[in-house]
Amino acid sequence: MWGMSEQRQRRIRILLAKPGLDGHDRGLLILARAFRDAGFEVVYGGILRSPEEVVEIAIQEDVDVVALSLHNADHIPNFIKVARLLRERGAKDVVIVGGGIIPPEDKPILEKEGITGNFGPGTPLNVIIQHIVDRVRKERWKEGT
Repeated sequence: MWGMSEQRQRRIRILLAKPGLDGHDRGLLILARAFRDAGFEVVYGGILRSPEEVVEIAIQEDVDVVALSLHNADHIPNFIKVARLLRERGAKDVVIVGGGIIPPEDKPILEKEGITGNFGPGTPLNVIIQHIVDRVRKERWKEGT
């Protein structure tokens, strides 16, 4: 299974959430099933969450990854606020990935804050899963370092 650490024998725990005023959850539901099928433990944070709520769920659920998605052009303030709040709350080792409708010129801004992937519609699910597995193993579980 992709979502398992061979050394730790535990599954990647991922929170899926849409911070802000985006009520479209079809993509999140597809990702939730794909992540589950890949062996991840999925925490569905849902839609219309404030960045503070996303961070609170992430900390309470002790997730390895926060996966954020937006389609309403509000990704920069919302994603960055989640990243900064996680760091302020001492969860700086939580991996953050983004997705949705993100213009190419915005991706470097998000990446500077540690938000990677920033996948758009139509990205193959195996590409998203492999990106997350690689980051978690390297940054969260410190495997292969």
